[in-house]
Amino acid sequence: MALGSKTVLFALAILLAAQGIAQAKGVQSGQWSGSKPAEAKAFPEMYTEVAGVLGFRGGGDRSAPSYGTVEMQTYRPAIAWEKKTKSSSWGGGAGWTGQPAIVQWQPEVLASMNVKPKFRSKPNFTEVIYASLDGYVYFLELETGEETRSPIRVGNPIKGSVSVDARGYPLLYVGEGIPENGTIGFNLYSLIDQKRLLRVNGIDSFAYRRWGAFDGSALFNRYDDTLTVGGENGLLYRVKLNTAFDPQRKTLSIKPVVSKFRYRISGNNYQGIENSLAAFGDLVYFADNGGSVLAVNVRTNEAVWALPALDDTDATIVVEAEDGIPYLYTGTEVDKQGRKGYAYLRKINGLTGQVVWQMKYECLSVVGGDHPVNGGVLATPVVGKGNISDLVVFTIARYGKLGEGLMVALDKKTGKETWRLPMKRYAWSSPTDVYDAKGNGYLLQADSGGVVTVVSAGDGRVRGSMTVGSNIEASPAVFGNYAVVASRGGKLYGIKLE
Repeated sequence: MALGSKTVLFALAILLAAQGIAQAKGVQSGQWSGSKPAEAKAFPEMYTEVAGVLGFRGGGDRSAPSYGTVEMQTYRPAIAWEKKTKSSSWGGGAGWTGQPAIVQWQPEVLASMNVKPKFRSKPNFTEVIYASLDGYVYFLELETGEETRSPIRVGNPIKGSVSVDARGYPLLYVGEGIPENGTIGFNLYSLIDQKRLLRVNGIDSFAYRRWGAFDGSALFNRYDDTLTVGGENGLLYRVKLNTAFDPQRKTLSIKPVVSKFRYRISGNNYQGIENSLAAFGDLVYFADNGGSVLAVNVRTNEAVWALPALDDTDATIVVEAEDGIPYLYTGTEVDKQGRKGYAYLRKINGLTGQVVWQMKYECLSVVGGDHPVNGGVLATPVVGKGNISDLVVFTIARYGKLGEGLMVALDKKTGKETWRLPMKRYAWSSPTDVYDAKGNGYLLQADSGGVVTVVSAGDGRVRGSMTVGSNIEASPAVFGNYAVVASRGGKLYGIKLE
C-alpha cells in the first residue's frame, strides 16, 4: 500500500477506535426497507435447550463450538471416518467458515423426518449436517459417518456454516457463497422432506452493495419465532417466520415476513457482513468489510452505536457478560492495509462501544487477484471457560512469515499475553475449545497444512496432532469425543479425540 492519505485515514480510524469513540453514535444513516419489523423479544440467555452445536460456534454468544465434555488419554486425535464430497468450480469439502451443525434430535422430531428407518429408532441419534463447497448439504451419523438421508442440492458453492432452528424444529438455514448458477442468496429448508420453504435473493436494489453472498450462520430466536442474519450486500435481515410445526402430522410450514436494514458509517465505504451475528439480550452485533463494529437493538429496531473502520473483519464477534455487561472480543484482518499491516485484537463494551483494551500484531497478506489470502484474524476467538476462564485465545494468520501463524492467549481484563504458540502453518480455521469433566480446557487447532493439533489451553503446550494432508480452512464442531471438520481436499472427517 502506498503511503499518504490512505495511511493517514487508517491511523485516524485506529486512534478513534482506541479511544472508544462511538456515535448512533457512529452511524451516519440507518434505514429499514418499508416499515420496521414488529417489536421483537430479547434473545434468550440460553440460546437452545437442544443437545448439540446448532449453528456457527453454537449460538448467540458464539462461544460454544463444542457440546458436552471430552476425556482424552493419548491426546492424539484419530480419523474415525471420512466422506468424499462432489465438486464444483470451488472444489469440494468445505472452506472458511465451513462448520457443521451437530444435532441430537428429540425422539418426536426424529420420527417426523425423512432419515433412514434404521436411524429413526436409534437411541440418542446424533446427526451431522454439513454444507459443502460442492453445493450440497450432507447428512451423516456422528460416530460412523454413514449417510442418514440424501443430500440437499442447493446448487451454489456454500462457504459458510448452516444453522438449525434453536427450538429443535426441523428447519435448516443455508447461505450461498458463490453465484455459480447465476443467482445467489439464502434459503430455509424443511428437514421433514428437505423441500425449500424460502429463498431470499442477495442481489437487492435496497442494498448499497451488489454482492449477494451469505457466509454468516443465522440466529434463530426461539422466544419470538424470528431469524436474523447479515449479508455481504451490507443488509441486516430480520425474518418473522410464523412457523407451524406438527410432529405427529409430519408437517412444517412458515409464512415469512422479511425486513431489511441498511446503514452507512462515515469513512467506511466497504459494505458487507461476512461474519455471523452475535447476540446478547436486545442487541445483535456484527463487523463489516471495512472493519466497523455495530450494535443494533432488535426491540427498538435502531442502531445503538458503531465504531470507525479499522480493516476488514470477517471473524465472528464473541460475547461474554461480566456483571451483566456484555463484552465483545474481536480481531481484524490485514486486507485494506495492503501487503503488511496490523491485526487489531480488541475487547469492547457491548453497551457503549467503548474499547476496553487493544493489542496489535504485525501480519502479512496476499493482495490482488480474484482470491486474495489475507493475514490477521480470520479465526473466531475462544473465550475461555473452566480453568481458562481468565483467557481469550486468538489465532493469527501470516504472522512472522507469509506461511506461518501465531496463537496467543490474552488476559481478559488487561489484554496482556499469557502465552503464545508460534505456528509453522497459518490458520483461518477457528480454535475450538473442549473441556474434560474437571473443567480443564484444551484447544483443537486445524491449519493450512491440514494438521489438527491438540493444545493445553492453560499454557499453550502442544499435546498431540494428526494430519489429513490438505488445507483445513473450516472450523470444527465437537460433540462429546467426536470432532467433525472438512478440508479443501474434498473430504469431510469425523475425528475421535482419544
